[in-house]
Amino acid sequence: MELYTDEYFMREALKEAAKALAIQEVPVGAVVVCKNKIIARAHNQTEKLTDATAHAEMLAVTAAANHMGSKYLSECTLYVTLEPCVMCAGALHWVQLQKLVYGASDLQRGYSLVSTPLLHGKTEVVKGVNADESRQYIDTFFKTIREKRRQ
Repeated sequence: MELYTDEYFMREALKEAAKALAIQEVPVGAVVVCKNKIIARAHNQTEKLTDATAHAEMLAVTAAANHMGSKYLSECTLYVTLEPCVMCAGALHWVQLQKLVYGASDLQRGYSLVSTPLLHGKTEVVKGVNADESRQYIDTFFKTIREKRRQ
């Protein structure tokens, strides 16, 4: 069985971010991996679904739980292109996620801005994987938004 790296799975999450960008959503993508296999993929769909909670992480976790037939993802890793917000971090706590890997830090809304630990105590965190590419998607999106407002 071939073992894939965090960078490999983050590139898969970046493909999801590109899908979000293509439909004018904030370009965040996520994949959930269990036993070296992607079991769920998602990207932000808050505009499409008219749902403020339709973040990539939330959609991916729901799909993964359905795939696993369990509300717990204690053997799973979530790869997400942007640091989860407080809402998503809370959800990751409840699913008892084994490992969280994220790309770019979110200096405005990221869960790490809160001093109280939000993730499950056993969740391993790896940050900064493919951070530059992840940040580039976000920067491109918001630059486009600002340019449209000027017109």
